[in-house]
This record gives sequence, C-alpha cells and structure tokens, in this order.
Amino acid sequence: MLLSKGFEVEMYTGTPTGDIVGLSDRIVADLDRFSREPDSRNVEYTTAPFCDYDILLCDLVRPRQQLRHYLKTLGDYTLIPGSTLSLGDSRRFFRSDPGNPYHDYIEQSYGSKVVTASVHINVGINDPEALMRAARLIRVEAPLYLALSASSPFLDGEITGYDSTRWSVFPQVPQTVPLFESHGHFIDWTQEQLDLGTMQNVRHLWISVRPNGDRRPYNLNRLELRICDLIVDPIDLLAVMAFLEARIWQTLLDPSLDPLERSTLPASHRSEDLLALTMANEQAAAKDSLDATLRHWQDGREILARDWIEELYAEILPLAKSKGIRCFLSPIQRILRDGNPAQQWRRACEQGSSPREQMMREIEGAIAREQDLEDQLCSLMAA
Repeated sequence: MLLSKGFEVEMYTGTPTGDIVGLSDRIVADLDRFSREPDSRNVEYTTAPFCDYDILLCDLVRPRQQLRHYLKTLGDYTLIPGSTLSLGDSRRFFRSDPGNPYHDYIEQSYGSKVVTASVHINVGINDPEALMRAARLIRVEAPLYLALSASSPFLDGEITGYDSTRWSVFPQVPQTVPLFESHGHFIDWTQEQLDLGTMQNVRHLWISVRPNGDRRPYNLNRLELRICDLIVDPIDLLAVMAFLEARIWQTLLDPSLDPLERSTLPASHRSEDLLALTMANEQAAAKDSLDATLRHWQDGREILARDWIEELYAEILPLAKSKGIRCFLSPIQRILRDGNPAQQWRRACEQGSSPREQMMREIEGAIAREQDLEDQLCSLMAA
C-alpha cells in the first residue's frame, strides 16, 4: 500500500526566448484546474491525490499539455522553467487580481520576493500525531529536498551566486516557527499567531514544511513540503516524491524516528537547537545546494548535502523495493551525479553560455520530454 500524494505546480508563462509574460487572468478564465497567483506572470495547477505513480505522472503532464496548446492560441507563448524571474523584471509587481485585499497585503509586505515558481508536494497522513511527527522529521531534512531541486541561479538575467535564489529571498512567515511537539501545540500556536497578526489567515504559514488539511489547524490530513524549487522534469519530480514517501513511511513504521527523541543534542534546549540548525541548513542549501556543508540533526556533525542524501538513499532503498517504488526513486542517483538544474545551468554559463541560452534550451527540452511521456505512457493508459 502506498500513501496518497499530489502536487501544486507553479509555472511562469512567456516567450520561447525566455521572457516572462503575465497571462494568468486569461488562463484562469478559460481553463479549468488552473488558479492565479498574486502576480500574473505565474499560474498554478494541482493534481488530484493518487497513490499510483504512473497515474500521478500523467496527471502532471496532461494539464501542462493542455496549457501549452492554449498558450499557442494567444500567440507565441510557452512555459518557462526555473523558480525566479530569470530574465526579469523583478522590480515590478504585475497584479493578477487587483481587487483582492489579501493580494494587496502580499504586494505591500513582500513585493516581488514572492513572485516565484515552485512545486508543493503533498502526502496524505490521516493520523494527526503521526503527521506532526513526520513533519518534524521532514522539516529538519527539508534542505536536502531543496538541494535536489534547486533551479533558480538567475535573476534579471544575471547569475546570483545562489543555486536557489528563490529560497534565499522568499519570506519566512512568521519569522520563527517551532518544531511542533503535538497537534495541540500546532493548534494553540496558530491561534496565537492569528491573534497577534503575524499570520493574516491559516494559509499564511510560509515555511519549508507545514501540516495541511481541509480545516487548518484542526482537521489535518496531509504533509505539505513547500521548500522545493520548480522541478520541470516529471520523472525527477516523481523521484523526489518517492524519496519523500519512503522517508515518511520510515517514521510511520518507527515512531522513534523523531528528531525531538532521537537527536543527541542537549535535551534541555534540543528543540531550539534543531530549529536554528535547520534554518542555517536551509540557507546553506539555497546557496550551494548539493555541495552545501550542512549540520546533521542527529548529532550536529558537518556533512555535505549530497553525502547525506546518499546515506538516506541507501537506508530507504529496501523499503522502496518493498513498496514497489524503487524504479521511481532511482533518478535521485542521476541528479547526484549530474547535478540539479541550477548546477547544470551555472556550469554551462561558466563555459560561455548565457542565462537566456540556458532558458531557451530548457524550454525546448521540457516540451520534448513531456511529449515523449504523453506518447509513451499516458496515451497507452488512456487507451
């Protein structure tokens, strides 16, 4: 048996040469399954929760194919890779819904720092205490998922020095969010933030991992990993999902796999130390992704992100085999070997390419990959 899972995918729209153009108002008006973000230059679609990876793969590809066909009716437009405004313009905010008061607040409070594209990964867990335990583990390991997915080394046509420029600038709201010790702790803390005004509503919790559900914070049924940059390649995205699902299964099967319990950091201030360590790791991963030096939550030792991922890969592999998802997990090894998109694009620029050339190459590659998946798998499943 596998857990239910789904994605919230944000993508920029624009020209085949990589310039980003805001079209979300027209997309949302004409196409089902798509929703607007505060800035019109990106648009979001959500997959339904599925347990089966093959079905999930097709549910990732088909809305994107539909959107690509629709964009052609508007002009020479396509979908743009990356998680930041790679070729600009980050100085301006293009409102998608000028009458929305929450969007007013977002624009006035954060400006274009929130004009990013990412993928949120949701995994179903119905037991609220098991969900909180999984959230603790995944939160302290969230920098590893950022390292695997980093795809935003450019901003306004320049190389920024960060593999995930998105996570280096995206506001963390509220600024300090504890490792929730229980469902009750999460409920009380959320209510306190709403009373203080540090959160505008229950959705205004912008951290790497959060418990989610139909009536937050009371009714929870899924873990939402929010730290990942946009992973354009559906096969790579499913690999990250398989890595995450296997890790969650480990904590569901072994409740002692809990940072608050298993870490050897001093018990008297373990929660605070783990939080500080994790926040530092997130920024290190935003800078250097797979090559970042992190500190392990178990004992505080230094470890490269890629080495930590290798260790966990070996640890979860038997479970992935038993769950029948080893084949979906295996691309992790290729990402570790060849690098994430940000690293590949930066290497190309070091050899004489430009950010625009990398965007154009990735735009073409994404179209070809999606068409191959549609032709080879999704059309057969629909037959």
